[in-house]
This record gives sequence, structure tokens and C-alpha cells, in this order.
Amino acid sequence: MSDKTPRRRTVARHGQLRSPSAVSQVMKIIGIAMAVVLVSGLGVAAYVGTTLFSNFSANAVELQGQESVPPDIAEYKGGFNLLLTGVDTCEPEYAHFFGERCEGDDANGTLNDVNLLLHVSDEPRRITAVSFPRDTMLPIPACTDENGNETSSMSKQQLNTAFSYGGLNCVAQTITELTGQEIQFAASVTFGGVIEITNAIGGVDVCLATGIKDRYTGLDLPAGTHTVEGLQALQFLRTRHGVGDGSDLGRIGNQQQYMSSLARKLISSEVLGNVPTMLKLANTALSNLEASTLLTNPMTIAQIALAVKDVPFEDIVFLQYPTFEDYDDPNKVVADTESAQAMWDAINANSQLQVTHENTSNDGVVVEGDVDGDGVADDTGTTEESAAPTPTETQSSVELPDNIKGNSAAQQTCSNGNVR
Repeated sequence: MSDKTPRRRTVARHGQLRSPSAVSQVMKIIGIAMAVVLVSGLGVAAYVGTTLFSNFSANAVELQGQESVPPDIAEYKGGFNLLLTGVDTCEPEYAHFFGERCEGDDANGTLNDVNLLLHVSDEPRRITAVSFPRDTMLPIPACTDENGNETSSMSKQQLNTAFSYGGLNCVAQTITELTGQEIQFAASVTFGGVIEITNAIGGVDVCLATGIKDRYTGLDLPAGTHTVEGLQALQFLRTRHGVGDGSDLGRIGNQQQYMSSLARKLISSEVLGNVPTMLKLANTALSNLEASTLLTNPMTIAQIALAVKDVPFEDIVFLQYPTFEDYDDPNKVVADTESAQAMWDAINANSQLQVTHENTSNDGVVVEGDVDGDGVADDTGTTEESAAPTPTETQSSVELPDNIKGNSAAQQTCSNGNVR
């Protein structure tokens, strides 16, 4: 199997951008990017000073086959992609939080347990974050690791082992081979980084339709709204047994609920209007982030800020990559390539995405107000904010296959906990 899978570029338009103040640009990129980034502890910060970027650039990772950054990111026809990966490195100061995972021989390995591909389209700007189940069985191509050594290709391995074979670069090559999407930027962070970054912003409000009790992560929360930060935020993001059917697929829905809530908080005046908080967030993110080389240029990050600054909540969409049960192992999944292709076609065409999947009691979240846990919103729980957006006559809308789960940042969902 070759690692030279053809890569596909899509065509779209370069749109007109307004010119807000420099501070506004910085705040918007951190606010919107962190909304999808923090689920795996990643942080994308705009240009706040040369000193902050020195260490950030020193540890940058080269992605195979990349071209140099164009003067204007609008030259990325069809938009651009940012891979965000959360890794479970057992850092000494946080290892005691992870029990058996950080004991014995396994403590030396690193897995990419959270994998998101963030697509930012051309005008009209839309943001789509696709989550890939960690238990997906798929080919892993030959990769070059950080020491310049090339690893052999493999026909079928679990997605979350890619980092252990060749670091961030190998995760990017694996996702590209699966999706056909070229990845311009990538970043990873450890779970310890999640703790530090969420502390910096003062926590995120999450909604629980029913309580969560998970002895594996230590999370124990009753139904209701809670502000989680630090270790508790990490427990919330990692919980699998505490939501839905106890699967990794249910966990992804729960993570997306967190991301939507985070987006709303970070773009509010509570965070964006507080310059000391934003500077602390930027400093913490840069200290905990490993990025690809093209993501270490301050001017590139500033351009990304301009690209995403005015995207409405209904056009920030979180999706779960569609899968089937693996016939070799019912505890694993394999790619549903037909549904996935329909999803990528809609994303590449810059259509407004309509999620048609109806949540059930097996899913990690329910629509706000569904206190019965049946996956269907109660009449009293449907609000203007949680209603799905209706496209205007001038917008192109595509209904996604009903096995593709997800929601927009304009929709309020709540965790479907295991405590009834």
C-alpha cells in the first residue's frame, strides 16, 4: 500500500472581508477556534507577541507533502483544513489522574484519542468540525516520524494508534488517506494541556438532561447545568461509560455539546471583552500546543482570524464521521465510505448542512428539554436557539444521510447521562 494517495482540491470563491480592529481579530480567532480545539485541549492563538511564539515554533512538526504558506490563505481554493488531535501522554504531573493507563509498560505509549478535522470554507464562510471515532479500523500509510525514520504502511489498524507510529504527521497522513482532504494545518496537545487551558478561561457551562456517574473517569454530576473546568472538564470530555450506550460514539456527541457551549461562551463579552483573560488564554495555549510548521506563522493565524470572525452559530457545525460495526470485532468500527462521501461532497460544495439524524437513548446527547432521555425534545424544551436553522432562498442546503450525527453551535443539546 502506498502513502501517495491522490489528494483532492475543491474550488470555491474568495469573499470580501470587513476590517475590524486588531484586538477584535485576535479575540475572534481565539474564541471560535478554541471552541472546536479545546475538546482535545488544543489552542490556536493569534499574534500576541514574538516571545510567546519562540518556543511554539521551536517544536513545530513538518507535515509530509506540504507546500509553503501562500501570502494570502484565500489562495487555498475551497477553503482550508486544520487537524486537531488530543493525545494521552502520561505527563508526570498529571499521570495520577489516569490510573492504570499511566502504569506499567503502557505508560510509555501515546495515543491520539481525540481527532477532529476542522474545515473553513470559502465565502460564505462556514466552519465544519468532523470528529473521527478513535476505534475506527483503517489503513495507516507509511509515515516519517520526528526523527526522520519511515514507518511501514499497515492495511488495518485502529485510528488512535497513528500517533504512536509517527507522531502528528502520521495522524495527518492517515486522516488524509481516509478522507481525501488535504490538511494544511495540524496541532496536538496532551490531556494535561486540557486542564491548564480550561483553567485559563474559568470553565465551561454544560447541560445534563440526566446525571452522569462514571467510575472510570471519576465524574459524578447530577442533572442540571454545571460549570466544569480543569480536571472536571477533562473527565467530562473523556467520559464514555457515563453517557448514552457507553460507547466512544456516544462520547463524541457529548464532546460536541461541550464545544457548542464553549463557542457561545468564548465569543461572549465575558471572555472576549476581558483582555487579561485572553492574554492568559493565549499564553497557556501556546505553552501546551504542538503545531505543524505552517501553523506557527503569526500572520497566517491572523488571516485565519479574519476568515472565521463573522461565521454565525448556525454555520458552525459539528459532525461525527459515519461508521459501521467492524465485522471482525463488534467493539470496533469501520468507515461508511458512501455516507462519508456524501458528507464531503456537501462540505466541499460549501452547502449549508442539515443534520437529519434523530437522537435516540443510545446517543450521548439529547435536544434541550428531553428530560425523558428518549432522544426527542419535549415540547417545553424547544427554544429558538435549539431550533434547526432554516436556509434562505439564496442558500444552498444539503440534507446529510441520517446516520451522520451532529449539531450546529446554534442548537442547545444536553448530555444523555446514565443516572436516571
